[in-house]
Amino acid sequence: MQNHYFDVQINGYVGVDFNDPGTSVEQVELAARTMQSHGVVTAFPTVITASEQTMTGCVANLLAAIQAGGAAGQVFRGIHLEGPFLSPESGYIGAHPKQHASPANLDLLKRLHEATEGFLRLVTLAPEVDQAGALTRYCVAQGVHVAAGHTNASLQELEVCMEQGLDLFTHFGNGCPPLLPRHDNILLRALAKRSQLRFTVIADGFHVPSLLFRHLLDWLPADRLAVVSDAISAAGLGPGEYPLGGRTVHVGADKAARDVSGDHFVGSAATMQDADHWLSTSLSLDDKQRQALLYDNAAKWFA
Repeated sequence: MQNHYFDVQINGYVGVDFNDPGTSVEQVELAARTMQSHGVVTAFPTVITASEQTMTGCVANLLAAIQAGGAAGQVFRGIHLEGPFLSPESGYIGAHPKQHASPANLDLLKRLHEATEGFLRLVTLAPEVDQAGALTRYCVAQGVHVAAGHTNASLQELEVCMEQGLDLFTHFGNGCPPLLPRHDNILLRALAKRSQLRFTVIADGFHVPSLLFRHLLDWLPADRLAVVSDAISAAGLGPGEYPLGGRTVHVGADKAARDVSGDHFVGSAATMQDADHWLSTSLSLDDKQRQALLYDNAAKWFA
């Protein structure tokens, strides 16, 4: 049986970068058509932290492709803004450009929302940036889901935004430094809220190793975990070095996308098909379990 996929976090595909304002409508359509051929039924193209002009330019490209009526209009059912309201702390900011991490700015959020013309479905932010929960409250009032991510929020800061409607956690196990305090860290704080939060996770064997992934399957309610690709433009192209947002990304034979320094991952070069294969071969999950992680759960969350 061929599984189908719902990917709420994808930054690019087959050489097409959704975070390049110079990307053409034809290129976005190519990416969507290829994703569709690879089993992706629904996806939220993701625009990451950048200047307001760059972010709105990237959103405009996506909207133009969606409104053109081809595969992009069929597959892209919403936009995910991952930033700019993220922690600027080293490690937590990840591959996002630190200089564009923004403090809470409701007017900026409103302008970014307006730029999506009603297609905004998900915003990832750091609760410690959204101190009083005003950004979260605004999004939820507009019918937009809010996720914590790239964050070192205290439990109290996380709870403040949850009280305003934050209900997701973006790519759990990532967007944080490789070394964390062992007794009190953002992963443990998020897990303390596992009966209320939903979690996305990258299933490529590198961002979250099999041992931790198995624990997540044990710890989390079955309907509160969904797989995302977090794919970048190098996804589907194979090993090599690729330009991405002014940097060079190295993709190995293992399909892990790393900064050329080797210090950290830069998104993923694996596809949802790759995730499906890894869940099957490395974790021995059956078709029903994989379909829940790869499609059903996300479809319910964003129904």
